[in-house]
Amino acid sequence: MSVVRAALVQAGWTGDKESMIAAHEGFARDAAAQGATVICFQELFYGPYFGAVQDQKYYEYVESVPGPTVERFQAIARELGVVMVLPVYEVENEGEYYNTAAVVDADGRLLGKYRKHHIPHLPQFWEKFYFRPGNLGYPVFDTAVGRVGVYICYDRHFPEGWRELGLNGAQIVFNPSATKPGLSNRLWEIEQPAAAAANQYFIAAVNRVGHETSEFGPDAPAFYGSSYVVDPRGNYVGDIASPDKDEVVLRDIDLDEIRAVRNDWQFYRDRRPESYTRTGMP
Repeated sequence: MSVVRAALVQAGWTGDKESMIAAHEGFARDAAAQGATVICFQELFYGPYFGAVQDQKYYEYVESVPGPTVERFQAIARELGVVMVLPVYEVENEGEYYNTAAVVDADGRLLGKYRKHHIPHLPQFWEKFYFRPGNLGYPVFDTAVGRVGVYICYDRHFPEGWRELGLNGAQIVFNPSATKPGLSNRLWEIEQPAAAAANQYFIAAVNRVGHETSEFGPDAPAFYGSSYVVDPRGNYVGDIASPDKDEVVLRDIDLDEIRAVRNDWQFYRDRRPESYTRTGMP
């Protein structure tokens, strides 16, 4: 299909895992009822953003992929006929945990997963306490809505991964995030549009909302939502979402724009990988 209706779900922490999952089931059904054909949830969607603290009790949020939550949404994807990007806390082996996004096709099949590569470790974002760096490369999944890639939160500061996804054939890249005010605000505005223009595909950026003080007290970061979609020229598709409200952001993506942009700007023809000796890329 040429035109894809994408849904981005930004939501605040409800206080427990089951109600968070139930809320996202509702968001998915609402989005599908409004014509969405692909849905992406925010980073670590069924829990709080526990990177705010370093506490072993949050290891209890790990699940296998496939596992109970992914399988639950596989059934919903099959029922609704939508592609789903599900960011979860994955256990591979005991003590081997990843920040992962599972990608489910519209028939409910689990197509695979992406593991976050770049892991921050600084106040309120103690992620190295919880996650190993990703080790599955930069896969692009052939879905019912086109070729989908994923790049998670802090990953977005590293241009090499964006390019890898482009070289692997991505048409839409989802960036589920948990981003707070401060140094990130200006980067949130410019990084995804710049990456979309440089790599000539659509990017859908999804950020959490809310201030999770009930969970973490004064250590809780305040998330500012502002989810959005940008096209292959770096232009916003529609408006930017609310900074503080639960919201299902629906945007129509015309995949034919990718070919038009790449015919106008021949970046993939003119790139010189043999001269990029300091990037670690081939």
